[in-house]
Amino acid sequence: MKKSSIIGIIIIAIAIGVVVSIYADSSTYGSFTDAASSKTELHVVGELNKGRELIYNPQQNANYFAFYMFDKQGKECKVVFSGSKPQDFERSEEIVLTGKMQDGEFHASKILMKCPSKYTNDQVEVQEVQSTASINR
Repeated sequence: MKKSSIIGIIIIAIAIGVVVSIYADSSTYGSFTDAASSKTELHVVGELNKGRELIYNPQQNANYFAFYMFDKQGKECKVVFSGSKPQDFERSEEIVLTGKMQDGEFHASKILMKCPSKYTNDQVEVQEVQSTASINR
């Protein structure tokens, strides 16, 4: 075999190894129960428990935010985030957390929120205006 063929095979093998390691290391979605038994970070999707208190006091510690959330299976868990409280957090419809369980609490490294769309009403109004205009013709 030529040296260029051997080098080509080695480059392809390295590329395959890199792709496999990237996909093998990616975190998965689960519940608080799954997070309790997992050693790696996990995505947990759920909804804020609006009946419980949000714990955030920027005068004492601006990088401590805690709240209670229900996962998709209905299990409630305390969530601790080392950062400031996101704006309009209470208005979120759905929350996606990335983190892991520690001492019975879910410690989130990232918080993603799905908030009510500010464009929903505009879209409805546009549809209503279009249908009214077509009736007048």
